[in-house]
Amino acid sequence: MHLERHYDLTYARLIRPFAGHPGRIRALRLANSALVVLMYIAYPLLLGELFYEGGLAGNGLLQKAFWVPALSFLLVTAVRSRINRLRPYEAWPLKPLIPRNKQGESLPSRHVFSSTVIAMVYLYIHPAAGVCFLLVSLASAAVRVWGGVHYPSDVAVGFLAGVGSGLALWL
Repeated sequence: MHLERHYDLTYARLIRPFAGHPGRIRALRLANSALVVLMYIAYPLLLGELFYEGGLAGNGLLQKAFWVPALSFLLVTAVRSRINRLRPYEAWPLKPLIPRNKQGESLPSRHVFSSTVIAMVYLYIHPAAGVCFLLVSLASAAVRVWGGVHYPSDVAVGFLAGVGSGLALWL
């Protein structure tokens, strides 16, 4: 991707609004954590709601809401392990705004994928909430790029994979 050819320069431009503003960096890090926690809370709540409404045995909706994301997550994990793309802070001389020690496995972004496939489950069951959660996924994608832990293509592929996996709910 053209943006990633000289990514050190691209990233320097991306984070210019954060330079000399430790409060903005703290806010970015807080947003990253908050967006992850939001989805970690939202998904079990939805599964709990579906369980409460129909139990395990008679609730095909609960089965779909669990198995589509679970199997997709395993597939994405295997694919990114196989690709094993270096993260921006490994491949370029840059210091990420979100400290991270993870090596490789940058493509696709599993955080963005997970957030998006959960948003798709919400879209299937509660459309208005699903649209809101898709916006949360896009915000998470932006934060991961500004934070320096993913390339734009990593989060784009993660988002598209999440949407694609989520479309299986309608089958």
